[in-house]
Amino acid sequence: MQLDLTGKSALVTGSSKGIGLSIARLLHEEGCRVALNARNGQKLEIAKASLSGSIGIAGDMSSQKEAQHVVSQVSEAFGGLDILVCNVGSGRSVPAGCENYEEWQRVFALNLWSTTNTVEAARGALASSKGVVVCISSICGLEVIAGAPLTYSVAKAALNAYVRGVARPLGKQGIRINAIAPGNILFEGSVWANKLAEDPKAVNDMLEKDVPLSCLGSPNDVANLVAYLVSPRSAFASGRIWTLDGGQVRS
Repeated sequence: MQLDLTGKSALVTGSSKGIGLSIARLLHEEGCRVALNARNGQKLEIAKASLSGSIGIAGDMSSQKEAQHVVSQVSEAFGGLDILVCNVGSGRSVPAGCENYEEWQRVFALNLWSTTNTVEAARGALASSKGVVVCISSICGLEVIAGAPLTYSVAKAALNAYVRGVARPLGKQGIRINAIAPGNILFEGSVWANKLAEDPKAVNDMLEKDVPLSCLGSPNDVANLVAYLVSPRSAFASGRIWTLDGGQVRS
């Protein structure tokens, strides 16, 4: 399928490694001009070097000021912005029942404010291009997942509500927005890579019990769905949460 993305300008936040880097790489292969973002400038430079012609702009998207700076720099470099992928997030937190004020603030900053800040900063540029936004959420925001941190689950549920709610006002400006809720995704340094190293039998038992396809997903699985959702092939899709979990979610 031809996705007609050649020449489009794209910003992928949280893209120095893992899912974000895979998304940036696929958009680059599809002909997009890609801007990468991460807090760690050194890791960002390494990622940028692997994608010829891409640019990298360091910044903490959980900060409103830094999110505005990153989006401004990308828009100036590319002469506008067509595609925004909000991928900043982390599922690492304290066990359920051990939350405190500081941890709630930290996890919400990573998993919700980073997206709302970036979308707000990019809204003008995306309205001009009739652009599209894809947010990377989680199945933890859709139903209770055993072992998932409560802070993370609540933040992702809030992100899903944000996507559904903001789709209407953004749509009035010609901007589409969707979210992808991945399940268990395996990549170097991920939670699942650590779990496999520690207890592969427990992971395989979980997959057999809870995941109909009995396997872990890959960053490329997420990237492929992102590429479709930001392309003209999905022009009538907005305000939806697209589950990508091998059939794990039951509700």
